Amino acid sequence: MTTASPLVEVRDLTKTFDVSAPWLNRVIERKTRQFVHAVDGLSFGIARGTTLALVGESGCGKSTVARMLVGLYAPTSGSVHFDGEDSAKTLASSRAAALRRRMQMIFQDPYASLNPRWTVRDIVSEPMQEHALFKTKDEFEARVGELLQAVGLTAADMAKYPHQFSGGQRQRISIARALATQPEFLVCDEPTSALDVSVQAQVLNIMKDLQRAQGLTYLFISHNLAVVRHVSDRVGVMYLGRLVELADKADLFTRPRHPYTRMLLDAIPDIHMSGRERSPVQGEVPNPLDPPGGCSFHPRCPHANARCQAERPAAFEVGAAMVACHAVQEGRIG
Repeated sequence: MTTASPLVEVRDLTKTFDVSAPWLNRVIERKTRQFVHAVDGLSFGIARGTTLALVGESGCGKSTVARMLVGLYAPTSGSVHFDGEDSAKTLASSRAAALRRRMQMIFQDPYASLNPRWTVRDIVSEPMQEHALFKTKDEFEARVGELLQAVGLTAADMAKYPHQFSGGQRQRISIARALATQPEFLVCDEPTSALDVSVQAQVLNIMKDLQRAQGLTYLFISHNLAVVRHVSDRVGVMYLGRLVELADKADLFTRPRHPYTRMLLDAIPDIHMSGRERSPVQGEVPNPLDPPGGCSFHPRCPHANARCQAERPAAFEVGAAMVACHAVQEGRIG
């Protein structure tokens, strides 16, 4: 882990979506406007050449964070800084193309993220054509062949269409497309969740090899803690749009502090049959349209008290980790 300034820095990032019914329906039914706070005050940094993983149950805001970092969503408030510059300001300026070339995204579903009417040659070369990286067709084809070989395919595959590949091979094509502009930062939104376990391992190993070879920086979105343990350097745990714990991978897996992190880890199957007492994740995620007051996790937390129900916990440092929990702060849990 480097001590230099982070390549990506997020400061108090917030995203609110208006999910209100149409105006006439609200008037007739006498309903007020409704908002979902999909991301609520996130702050973190990602050092160059490292991987930060964001984990949490479905609906916690992970994918919204991913889309804000690459500029697909504009933040409601807060900022994303890339290499020391405000991304929103850069994307609104004449330097937008240069920034977009430096950051790319790998989407979750390899079946939906590739154009079925295009050949692999067209799919992988499109970013290079958009950024005018090469001048001749031969240069484009040579680069496409190199990228396909880098992800475990062959140059001959460039003449095929997406439907001629398996799910794992399609995701490799997605990775090749993301690498086409020689980016420094890749946002990976659950890139292996739609794949079989054996294929997941192959794709993850390719991504780790590429990171070592090219010095890539990753934001890795996942709900699978086994995958996160394999790929990440640091792990952030999200719950209802907030970051409840952020720690180095080894620290988080050996000494989880937040009750929600502990519940997620207890839900992982114990293949070593250690006999350790386990308590699987209890309850359900509250309705994000009507989140509970105080700590949003308190309805499911075995350590919650009156303060947890009334007061929202602020993040504080515990060693090298960050935790947002009254029970940890008060020493009610070790």
